Amino acid sequence: MPPLLITDLGLLSWSDAYALQQRLVAARKAGAIEDVLLFCEHPHVLTLGRNASQKNLLASENVLRQKNVALRETNRGGDITYHGPGQVVGYPILNLDGIRRDVHWYVRTLEEAMIRASADFGITAYRIPGKTGIWVQPPGNIPEEKLAAIGVHISRWVTSHGFAFNVSTDLRYFDLIIPCGIADRKATSLEKLLHRNVSLEEAKPRLTHHLADLFSRTPRELSSQQLLAALDAVGPAF
Repeated sequence: MPPLLITDLGLLSWSDAYALQQRLVAARKAGAIEDVLLFCEHPHVLTLGRNASQKNLLASENVLRQKNVALRETNRGGDITYHGPGQVVGYPILNLDGIRRDVHWYVRTLEEAMIRASADFGITAYRIPGKTGIWVQPPGNIPEEKLAAIGVHISRWVTSHGFAFNVSTDLRYFDLIIPCGIADRKATSLEKLLHRNVSLEEAKPRLTHHLADLFSRTPRELSSQQLLAALDAVGPAF
């Protein structure tokens, strides 16, 4: 099977991760690199998708500044969401022309990978029609909660942006927004559901396995230095 290059960027600002994605998308469109899956963890940031409504931002600029939370506009789909420490953020840079040219299928496949990764932890996650992401039913007679969010951009069938899987996320930061514009639903995390400490390193291999399997790719780890060297090697355009 074709390779899927797996690069873990560690803690990286949203802006730096976005700049790297843009370089990788250009290189992938040109056929200069293979498909890539970036993992990272962002400092506190709120991102506004193409369809975002300002009314879903509940905090003032002063509050965001006091809490050291950045605010960024993006070209991904969806509304407003939060990224921060304790969350696995995944950015697949895939050429769907060589996999399957179907945006709906692509988003559902990202969901399926996270549903399977959740099952590895003994958690039953599922889809809700019309609400992108994956959801769980907490104990008691309360509404389902969101475990992971998805927002993607596709240009000439090359993907960017991706998913955010809450592992040990400080869920209080979601109170700054109406996540994804859904007012009556809260976010949750693996740690909250499992009642124990969970590291990102427990989640990333499971996500890698299921994403590579569902996209029929062979995962191959590449350090961030090796990835940047590969981009430099293919030319200054990237």
